[in-house]
Amino acid sequence: MAYPIEHKLVIGIASSALFDLSESHQVYLDSGAEQYRQYQEQNLDVILGRGVAFPFIRRFLNINKQFQRQAPVEVVLFSRNSPETGLRVLRSIAHYGLDISRAAFVTGQSPYAYLPAFNASLFLSANEEDVRNALANKYPAGLVLPSRTEDDEDDGELRIAFDFDGVIADDEAETVFKRNNDVDEFHAHETKNVATPHQPGPLADLFQKLAVMQRLEEKAQRRDPGYKKILRIAIITARNAPSHERVVTTLKSWGVSANETFFLGGMDKARVLQIFKPHIFFDDQLSHLKSAGGTIPMVHVPFGIANAVAAPVPAPAP
Repeated sequence: MAYPIEHKLVIGIASSALFDLSESHQVYLDSGAEQYRQYQEQNLDVILGRGVAFPFIRRFLNINKQFQRQAPVEVVLFSRNSPETGLRVLRSIAHYGLDISRAAFVTGQSPYAYLPAFNASLFLSANEEDVRNALANKYPAGLVLPSRTEDDEDDGELRIAFDFDGVIADDEAETVFKRNNDVDEFHAHETKNVATPHQPGPLADLFQKLAVMQRLEEKAQRRDPGYKKILRIAIITARNAPSHERVVTTLKSWGVSANETFFLGGMDKARVLQIFKPHIFFDDQLSHLKSAGGTIPMVHVPFGIANAVAAPVPAPAP
């Protein structure tokens, strides 16, 4: 019997984020759904290449190997495929030894409406429409951007980096800045409200549940000083003093913290990213999502004032 999914930290992953589906997708674009179905059936045993989010997901699932009794994390596959055309994805999952057993195949529809059913704290996809619709309906999601995939098998850490405003916290402060593009006005607002925690942003639940995983690791290390931690979390924000204090206030009110926090004051984030080398980095602004060599998996969170779009699309009934 599987552990109750409501007790887990769950990540929903689209096959487009987990594997390289560029060739399959081109068949669909060029020849339509029927040729796509035939192509997938003909290549059923051809293993798909690793996608941008693969190294992150592989390491994330390793948490269960360290905590087999609790099995505190799970990954669920969300796919626009039908079960028939999705068989190749499932066989590729088995080939790589990924412990993913649950899946939702919705046959051409967007799967985001089912995220609450699986208790997902994050939905990763390379489909921008699906991600924007999920966020518009207040579901946590991120758009995986194209990059070269590197996965050092000897590197056992899982390094995750987050921007703060519009990702962990809401876009209140960003809205103040965007009003006049005035840094002084922004600092004045944050100083005035330094004792008031920010409201949670789209990935606050993910961040807080990762903090629970860190506490499990801290207990394991107290029991066994030789235990080597898996998780390493960083916050990399364009803020600097004096607006840094409200970040600390917010995290303290939630009972969480990061291993490393960088207040860059507008400095290019790539300078820190190329040293920290996260296996995934979340930011709400595309201008920040770049790295030396393009080898860091970047995820755009198109949320809030920095990504204002048309009115939200209502979630379809499951």
